[in-house]
Amino acid sequence: MAKTKELSKDVRDKIVDLHKAGMGYKTIAKQLGEKVTTVGAIIRKWKKHKSTVNLPWPGAPCKISPCGVAMTMRTVRNQPRTTREDLVNDLKVAGTIVTKKTIGNTLRREGLKSCSARKVPLLKKAHIHARLKFANEHLNDSEDNWVKVLWSDETKMELFGINSTRRVWRRRNAAYDPKNTIPTVKHGGGNIMLWGCFSAKGTGQLHRIKGTMDWAMYRQILGENLLPSARALKMGRGWVFQHDNDPKHTTKATKEWLKKKHIKVLEWPSQSPDRNPIENLWRELKVRVAKRQPQNLNDLEKICKEEWDKIPPEMCANLVANYKERLTSVIANKGFATKY
Repeated sequence: MAKTKELSKDVRDKIVDLHKAGMGYKTIAKQLGEKVTTVGAIIRKWKKHKSTVNLPWPGAPCKISPCGVAMTMRTVRNQPRTTREDLVNDLKVAGTIVTKKTIGNTLRREGLKSCSARKVPLLKKAHIHARLKFANEHLNDSEDNWVKVLWSDETKMELFGINSTRRVWRRRNAAYDPKNTIPTVKHGGGNIMLWGCFSAKGTGQLHRIKGTMDWAMYRQILGENLLPSARALKMGRGWVFQHDNDPKHTTKATKEWLKKKHIKVLEWPSQSPDRNPIENLWRELKVRVAKRQPQNLNDLEKICKEEWDKIPPEMCANLVANYKERLTSVIANKGFATKY
């Protein structure tokens, strides 16, 4: 059947005006030379929507029934790693044939999107329990308590680390222009290991770890860097040292050395990098170093120390001031890993 010609808005408005004036459908149709059914349809739409403007077409009907959508959402809620192909096969068994594109559109319509899974430390029940215990015990600690903490950690700095993820604006045929490329070598060009510390007052000393660190080397690093950092940052009396539960940190010899130096250690739950604000400073350092593009490992060490010293004390103070939020997020996430 051929599509009928659409009435202009002026004609539709005139139909409504005549109806308001008390004319019947047949009279209006005869006066304007239109079909009675057309006049009736326009008046009914006006009564329902209070407008004669054509409404947008609703589009093609959804191929997945509400029951199918509910089943799909239940599946991805229980198993977020389910693929679109798996969902297509599940619906096929239920008697609904759809494509992976339809599945993707349906999930996006329900507020979901495909994202890369975040990598987090493996947490066992004991770790989760310890994280919750730590968060609950320290949730109401005052900010002054955290100001007295000297946070520490180790990290690996790669020569071509964050550089490899940079994007450039270029023309189609300029991919290999030197300005648009990132020099790389096998195995990332090598890397260096660093030990560092900071407090709410700023960054402490940064030390390059050469060779494989054991408890003896760790104790030497603390002797050469920890106490000088505490003095430089004017930590005063009663400051607390934080380090994680790496076996080198928790050996009997290390504990005895810390006790001999009268250094109080913050009890720390294992597998909790998201609780240590120094992780945010490591990220800041890597971004800063990548911008300067070091050319060799010695250059990398030199730039790391320069940029570490440039991190503003205000950033350090802000990380410590907001520490309660980290504890709150651990409790809210029932002890599992959180964003930091």
